[in-house]
Amino acid sequence: MLNNIGLPGLLLIAIVVLVLFGRGKISSLMGEVGKGITAFKKGVDDGKKELEDTDVASARDVTPPDHGDRVPNNPEVTTETEPKDKV
Repeated sequence: MLNNIGLPGLLLIAIVVLVLFGRGKISSLMGEVGKGITAFKKGVDDGKKELEDTDVASARDVTPPDHGDRVPNNPEVTTETEPKDKV
């Protein structure tokens, strides 16, 4: 239905809206839309800044402590498994 509006159709719609609402109402509406867009952008920027601050604050050193040349000795740990008998 609205696939083939074209430029003349859009101009007609704009004129009808202008007549119905008046120039003052439309300009105040556009001002409110502009304020809303500005507030949205500010909120997005604040959110990004908050995430960056959180990432920096939560970053920590995760390297294991240096214990010299000590090799862990745990003879109980084996990597081989015994074969199971099939019945």
